Amino acid sequence: MKILIVEDEAKIGEYLRQGLAEAGFVVDLARSGLDGQHLAMTGSYDLLILDVMLPDIDGWRILQSLREAGNKVPILFLTARDSVDDRVKGLELGADDYLVKPFAFAELLARVRTLLRRGTVPVMETMIQVADLELDLMRRRVSRAGRRIPLTAKEFALLELLLRHRDEVLPRSLIASQVWDMNFDSDTNVIDVAIRRLRAKIDDDFEHKLIHTVRGMGYMLDSSGEA
Repeated sequence: MKILIVEDEAKIGEYLRQGLAEAGFVVDLARSGLDGQHLAMTGSYDLLILDVMLPDIDGWRILQSLREAGNKVPILFLTARDSVDDRVKGLELGADDYLVKPFAFAELLARVRTLLRRGTVPVMETMIQVADLELDLMRRRVSRAGRRIPLTAKEFALLELLLRHRDEVLPRSLIASQVWDMNFDSDTNVIDVAIRRLRAKIDDDFEHKLIHTVRGMGYMLDSSGEA
């Protein structure tokens, strides 16, 4: 699942980005209101975490523009503005939740997962299944042929990306930007190593192999298991 954070305070933004990425989410971070509005209007996100006080365009206006455009993505306001009037204003404009700074990350994560469960994401999308492989997005669990497979947060995010784009060849540059939030460096083998470890867990003990290398192009998850 993909989350957009709009937060101009660098330390808070990076803290949120890192924490949510480690929890298995794909995360984009915008450090200005205009950048955040552009990403929210043009991208595809499962949730927005939005500050109110931004230097160029405030969170209220971003929320209004999204709702006026018919965008119903769940929005969690995360702000130092803690008055009752501010909370009411945010909810009346169409926000789904409101959390005041300072905050505990555990509470934020719980609210994020609650919003994703009840938000615009269809129930069927909380579980992705290909062949005998199942990925439970809410419980962060993976199993194949009924056997539980423990994965790290990065392995889970990588597998989710492959599953969502099954039968598509994903170049290393796309995998790097979506899972590691970095530009692809042809001299690094971090992606190849991660794929090799994921394949060892997902495929090695099973006859039908799902994860495949497309030489010179990237990787793909073949839903038929026959590539």
